[in-house]
Amino acid sequence: MLLPDYHIHTCRCGHATGEMKEYVERAIELGLPEIGFADHLPMYWLAEKERDPGIAMTSEQLPEYVAEVEKLRAANPEIPIRLGIEADYIPGREAELEKILKAYPFDYVLGSIHFIDGWGFDNPAYIDRYRHCDLDALYRRYFQLLQQAAQSRLFDIMAHPDLIKKFGYKPQGDVQGVYEETARVFAETGVCVEINTAGLRAPVEEMYPSFGFLQACRNHGVSVTTGSDAHTPEQVGYQFDKALELITKVGYTKVSLV
Repeated sequence: MLLPDYHIHTCRCGHATGEMKEYVERAIELGLPEIGFADHLPMYWLAEKERDPGIAMTSEQLPEYVAEVEKLRAANPEIPIRLGIEADYIPGREAELEKILKAYPFDYVLGSIHFIDGWGFDNPAYIDRYRHCDLDALYRRYFQLLQQAAQSRLFDIMAHPDLIKKFGYKPQGDVQGVYEETARVFAETGVCVEINTAGLRAPVEEMYPSFGFLQACRNHGVSVTTGSDAHTPEQVGYQFDKALELITKVGYTKVSLV
């Protein structure tokens, strides 16, 4: 299996570096079958003045981003380059998100959860909160939001689907039941699950999703694809050999292309 990389960021998000053409050059060097840029959508649920430019692009940058991807696609016919976007799911704001997504010709939309009731749980600046919360309840809340995101039918691929484990904080209880429930929702809604290698660069030092979660997805017939979550050109295709090992170990025989 040749694995595509559908989760590549750009400097517009405020926490990535390098020129977009450098990401493309790296993908060609690695021999990837195709790639997709999927930078962070502007923080549509906040007033413009409240948005953090270090987390996502601005509204003014969104059309520029789309135009640059299309330009790169025309300039590099040797590799398919898809126009994607990573959009946060915020309950109650579905209509606003849908309006933005429909305004652009995205090939696919990555759905992600980075905020739980306003808490940016994957931001190192707010890591202390893990030490003062019920981890079992936190995991239940996270996966509830993940299921709601899939049920919104606004997303094609669920990105880094167990991101909540990023800093290594895990619940005491068995979460396999939650994995099974979430996989059933994924199957019912037709979303694809992303095998994201960025977790290998995080404190948890394991891919998203975990073996048990991915196994549940396979058992329920959920399709899979791959992404590096690259924030530098060197991270394109990051440890895809390990992603392939996980995919085959779980029993998948193919990955989905956009």
